[in-house]
Amino acid sequence: MSNEAHEQPVAAQKGPELNGVNPVPLEERRGKSAGLFAVWFAWNVSIMGIGYGIYVFGLGLSPLQAIIAGTIGYAVSAFLVGILSVGGPRTGLPTLTQTRFAFGYEGNKIPAFFAYLSNIGWKVTIITLASTTGANIFARLWPDQFATAAGRPVSWLILVWFVIVLVLTMWFAVAGHAVIMKAEQWIAALTGVMTLVFIAMIVPHIHWDRLGDNPSGSALAFVGGIVMAMTMVGLGMLNYGGDFARYLPRETPARGVIGWTTLGIALPVTVLLILGILLAGSNPDLGGQAAIDPIAALTVLLPTWFFVPFSIVIVISLISAAMTGIYSSGLALMAVGVPGSRVIITIINGVIIAAGAFYLLFISTSFLATFQAFLALIAVAMGTLGGIQLVDFIRQRRMNWNVDMALPAGQGGRSGRWTALLSLVVATVLGLGLVTSGDPYIARVVGFLLTEEQRNGVLGASNIGVVIAMVVGSALYAIVTFVFKQDPKPDYSAVTKERSVRA
Repeated sequence: MSNEAHEQPVAAQKGPELNGVNPVPLEERRGKSAGLFAVWFAWNVSIMGIGYGIYVFGLGLSPLQAIIAGTIGYAVSAFLVGILSVGGPRTGLPTLTQTRFAFGYEGNKIPAFFAYLSNIGWKVTIITLASTTGANIFARLWPDQFATAAGRPVSWLILVWFVIVLVLTMWFAVAGHAVIMKAEQWIAALTGVMTLVFIAMIVPHIHWDRLGDNPSGSALAFVGGIVMAMTMVGLGMLNYGGDFARYLPRETPARGVIGWTTLGIALPVTVLLILGILLAGSNPDLGGQAAIDPIAALTVLLPTWFFVPFSIVIVISLISAAMTGIYSSGLALMAVGVPGSRVIITIINGVIIAAGAFYLLFISTSFLATFQAFLALIAVAMGTLGGIQLVDFIRQRRMNWNVDMALPAGQGGRSGRWTALLSLVVATVLGLGLVTSGDPYIARVVGFLLTEEQRNGVLGASNIGVVIAMVVGSALYAIVTFVFKQDPKPDYSAVTKERSVRA
């Protein structure tokens, strides 16, 4: 594998992280599982979480039902991310390299490529949002100089913020794991405190006496709320949980990795979900505006003295999500097989993401809705990939987490494993038939297993197909692997042949 273990521990090195998709050597492992809380908390303490709560409430649930459904969905999906994160310290591998155990060295390139597309796609959106949020500060304070007649920031100001956001994001992503983990501790503390102040200022806009006016939804709508919460947060993170845990010592207890990861993801989004539901349930107009653009709808309620620092914190939280995402997507690109060091691949990856964000900001903003709809569909395959990996953990543990299985065929791994690939394809097709899309073009090729009534109802709105695909893919893979025993052992034929030639 590229970037093989080097002699000097990372902690003692100067400059960017050197490890790529190789197993992190045991002598370079450090830290405790509690350190995972900050990286996940900082990533998820975003004002957009309020919009997520409004979406769950919009399924026709009462405020109490929506809060319970959303909390369950977040907790379950975050817990799954926590379980997959355990593979990090056990193998020292990024998650999308560890999936080679299940899919094979060459076969893994297919799901890894789609995971890469999903990752960079959302980072393009985040960098776009961070740039416009920063520019909005100046547009609000000095509209004569920095705002158009429509009240939007002028293009050159957005460009300046685009450069600032991109430079900061790329610096951290290139620096690597150690720098990111330290930065996230400060970001988590800052964003956590500021978000609490923000919540205190927004709570007075909740009309408590109106919450009881909302009728309860059906059992199907409640389940739909759980599924929607799962798809909006945790399931989208299944493919890089181990990226931030792989520097932990191999013997790190699994309960710590799972617990701190779950808490870091679920805590901030659950608090913001509750706030969003209470706003939507008591103030439909504000809730509707926040569902479309939570940052614009909610920051306008803030006094200027707090609007400015809080907007800066929003930008910081978005940069936090972008830098961890670019770091992980760089590792994903290496898992696909692109040659080069982690630093070079991360820079190339950053250029791709920057080009996408620039396109959305300055060339074709009308493309954004279709783009996000496409990324949502990729979640069907990504959730299934995560489910298969969860099942494969049983197999990996039985083999004592043998990292040779991530190597090419003949060196311990295999080129491909039809069991995982077939499970992924079958479940993904099924899942696409059970989801819907708001984009008119994409809508033509999905939801083909739903009736017209189902497409326009709770089943379609909740995208339950993502979870069904995950369950079916996991079950199918488990059956062929453990029941029919289609589980070939590590292949060392090339190593054996080389040794015999030398002898």
